[in-house]
Amino acid sequence: VERSNRLREEAAEAVSRGQTTKRPARAPRAMDRPPLPPAPLRLPDADVLLRRDLGDKAGGRAVGRLDEAARAFTDERFSDSRRILNQLVERAPQVPEVVELLGLVHYRMGHWRAAAKRMEAFRELTGSTEQHPVLADCYRAQGRWNDVDALWAEVCDASPSAPLVTEGRLVTAGALADQGRLAEAVRLLEKGWKAPSRPRDHHLRRAYALADLYERSGATSRARDLFAWIRGYDGGFADVADRVRSLA
Repeated sequence: VERSNRLREEAAEAVSRGQTTKRPARAPRAMDRPPLPPAPLRLPDADVLLRRDLGDKAGGRAVGRLDEAARAFTDERFSDSRRILNQLVERAPQVPEVVELLGLVHYRMGHWRAAAKRMEAFRELTGSTEQHPVLADCYRAQGRWNDVDALWAEVCDASPSAPLVTEGRLVTAGALADQGRLAEAVRLLEKGWKAPSRPRDHHLRRAYALADLYERSGATSRARDLFAWIRGYDGGFADVADRVRSLA
């Protein structure tokens, strides 16, 4: 339930973020990244890596600290989590779980550059696209549109899970909308879209973003119908009830 509530909030936040963040006058070129491997790397768990890098005793303590940081993150005590992780990452910069969690902490705190730095490191350590939506959203917040496009291309090439692809699609569409390219953003979210009979969170998030774009582009009847469809499955999703009423 807690995770679902957070997803609902993030759906609305992600849509509104692009309307409030200042952008550079000209988007910089995309970073020069090494290509991803054909498949994500198979790496040992953090427990194994920390004990290997720090020794059995110190590594065991580090595992406990990582667990403590994860609990603080779950409880939204981001400053506490960051403090612990900053200490760990200095000693174990090659442990993906440490780098990933620190990136997520910065992301939730709105520290876009710091989050991007850690998620770029996670990408190189793991060869994975698992955190590409988060990384792309960091660049979206900075107006680095070319990096958003490059990361979306990597997600498309990797063809990971449906929820991950959806999140990448949402960020990329949001970046297009931020640039005033509403028609392209709508097309990206419409591509392959079919309302499922038993929608999951990522379906509702995609529908919400698409309905918002419909409303912003003047297609109010489409927006109303799609917001109403979301409300039919989850009346508490983001501000969907208010959106339906405002379009009635």
